[in-house]
Amino acid sequence: MDAVPAPARVYVTAVALAALLCLRPLPSLHAPWWAVLLLAGLYAGSELVARSRLVGTCYPVLLAGAFLLPPPAAALVALPGALLSPVPRRPFGLRRVWRAAQLTLAVWAAAWVHGRLDGPDAVGEPAFPYALVPAGAGVLAFCLVLAVLDGGILALADHVPPSRAWRGLLPRSLAPIAVHGLAGLMMAVLWRSPYGPVAALLVLLPMCVAWWAFAQYHRERAAHQATIRALVQAVDIKDGYTRGHSERVGQASMMIARELGMDDERVETLRFAGILHDVGKLGVPTRLLRKDGPLTPEERRVIELHPEYGHEMVRGIRFLGEARAAVLHHHERLDGSGYPYGLAGDRIPESARVVAVADAFDAMTSTRSYSRARPVAAALEELQRCAGGQFDPRMVRALVHALGRHGWRPAVTADGPPGLPAERAPGLAGGARNSVGRGAP
Repeated sequence: MDAVPAPARVYVTAVALAALLCLRPLPSLHAPWWAVLLLAGLYAGSELVARSRLVGTCYPVLLAGAFLLPPPAAALVALPGALLSPVPRRPFGLRRVWRAAQLTLAVWAAAWVHGRLDGPDAVGEPAFPYALVPAGAGVLAFCLVLAVLDGGILALADHVPPSRAWRGLLPRSLAPIAVHGLAGLMMAVLWRSPYGPVAALLVLLPMCVAWWAFAQYHRERAAHQATIRALVQAVDIKDGYTRGHSERVGQASMMIARELGMDDERVETLRFAGILHDVGKLGVPTRLLRKDGPLTPEERRVIELHPEYGHEMVRGIRFLGEARAAVLHHHERLDGSGYPYGLAGDRIPESARVVAVADAFDAMTSTRSYSRARPVAAALEELQRCAGGQFDPRMVRALVHALGRHGWRPAVTADGPPGLPAERAPGLAGGARNSVGRGAP
């Protein structure tokens, strides 16, 4: 969203205007304004803390407002916190407006649905278990509005195909927000009880514990990312000819995984696999990686050990999961003539088959000191020609379809004129036969 397309800006403006229409009745509304101010301040404070700790947003306060207040007043609760909370990157103003408008509409919808089902009366009595029905309907409306709006911005700002923009958004958000909805309902019931707002605020204590655990999880993920960055930087320093190659292979692997319909966790694992596939080069003598002339058979055998070196290096990193198998087997071939173990067909792990295609594609479309970049179309044609022998045809088709939708911008990873001997610049088909150059075929 750094460079927001004009249709996305129009979409954000339309959503913001719709949010303002929801707030229009406020001047003539009879509402407990002290409660609106208290909830808005509580949400703004908790939002600032939650965002700084990377633990999301404080939906229980918003949903408690939806269960306690008329729709326009409930929608107002979200506004200060959404406008004041930090945003990750530019354009800051547009992102804040988008977040505020989105939450305003979602809370308004939740309060309206809750009110239509006599939810406020059920909360005030309280009438259990009936109170769960309007609360559940309000949570569903809240999730539905967020999902619809998120899908629209994905399609317009990030150019995600409409067939995929809304896929899975509602199911992924429903369960966690339902938990927040229960906490919001408990807050609303206690708020209306003789114990008052102070008792309602106690509901947030277990949520704070959950946020703390979630923050610990994010710190662990940050440590994982730092570990991977350190390994990749070490490879880039040692083999400067392929600088940036690892990240691009990770990106291409992620595109293939998404095209195959893998879940988010596996997509992330495949990204790690692509990034770390050449980490074993740290165990290969630098003189071989930087040798200007053709490799001797003995030198080639030494370089062909890098998948095993890499597997040994990452074997103890548990969070990598199946990425470790991709590091070990990404030079295997479907016809069994690859290395290090000569696996064939389905015996090659799926993650390795994904990374093999991504690796070869980037090797062909990147300019190195020993080979000139091929056009994307020519690289894809070569991949399709080698499908079934070297590469899994399903992975090749997935990459072709993904690139057709999202495109690809080849990067120059090293300076210097191409034109070294053919043994050092085998291309893809040659790379399929020789499998090792100084780069990543």
